[in-house]
Amino acid sequence: MVEANKEFNVDDIVEGKVVSIEEKQVLVDIGFKTEGIIPISELSHLHIETPNEIVEEGQELTLKVNKVEEDEIILSKKAVDAEKSWEELTKKYEAEEIFETEVKEVVKGGLVVDVGLRGFIPASLVETHFVDDFSDYLNKTLTVKIVDLDQEQNRLILSHRAVLEQEANKEKEALLESLEKGQVIEGTVQRITDFGAFVDIGGVDGLVHISELAHAHVDKVTDVVSEGDKINVQVLSVDPESERISLSHKNTLAGPWENISERIAEGDTVDAVVKRLVDFGAFLEIEKGVEGLVHISEIADRHIETPQEELTVGDKIQVKVLSVNEADQRISLSIKAIAADAEQKDILNYQKEDDSSGFQLGDLIGDKLDKYK
Repeated sequence: MVEANKEFNVDDIVEGKVVSIEEKQVLVDIGFKTEGIIPISELSHLHIETPNEIVEEGQELTLKVNKVEEDEIILSKKAVDAEKSWEELTKKYEAEEIFETEVKEVVKGGLVVDVGLRGFIPASLVETHFVDDFSDYLNKTLTVKIVDLDQEQNRLILSHRAVLEQEANKEKEALLESLEKGQVIEGTVQRITDFGAFVDIGGVDGLVHISELAHAHVDKVTDVVSEGDKINVQVLSVDPESERISLSHKNTLAGPWENISERIAEGDTVDAVVKRLVDFGAFLEIEKGVEGLVHISEIADRHIETPQEELTVGDKIQVKVLSVNEADQRISLSIKAIAADAEQKDILNYQKEDDSSGFQLGDLIGDKLDKYK
């Protein structure tokens, strides 16, 4: 028996062949006078119901001697597997390598995976979002990276979330590099603030300032967009370092001045609202977002020093269009021309009545019509 102890010592690594599989142990021929014993607990680092899940008769195994007694030797398969796995996993950890592993158990607080060792993925490190029920993850293959490894403490923590975040960052970097000023893309409104809306344009958010939501003045962002809306936006600027992207929604919309000459022409009479009074005249809104100028000389048929003598902001009046310049977004308007047109109309109507009675209009009004020629 002394010779047997010399041949087999605790921590020895031996080769053996499976000769019998029992309910709670495996017998292995290692050249000893009796078969070596592998308890079911020493077959795998994972919980198993029967040894058949791990080994089969005739299989050659590399084993570690756990205990030597006079008539038996206790062996371990998982100890040998663990040594190899720790070496491989240490290399993966140092290289920050991403690899695949299968979920073997769903336990309280996370997932148990097989990486040659019993690895653990805490619930907070499974996904980038909250998961209420992990039952669907059983037997699922996940890409992971090691975030904590301590062989002495037998601690191995892995993360699937870290892989997802790393992939998302790469996609974000690629997107930031691909964006160009003036580019028009579709995005989804993610978040609304008092000063604008943040829009997801494919994994990264850009800001549409409230002034860039519409051509007209916007009081509240929610008057134009809501969370979840899909809208077209134009890239105004990109700062890859700060990951700041400025976007415009109004630049993708038809402007109020677009094709204005098809809707408003020289000589038209239109309704308008006084918006602003300046020294040289008044700006009147004739369509939403479209303003025209009434020069001070076109406000009244008499000389006035300031537009305030005749107009007040908010007044609703009719004006005559003198000219339309769509390219320069300029429209010239006249108020006094409305009065002149009305007077001329009255005169012409009177002329018709006068002709029918035999009187000559010129005899009655002299040269009043000359100013309209």
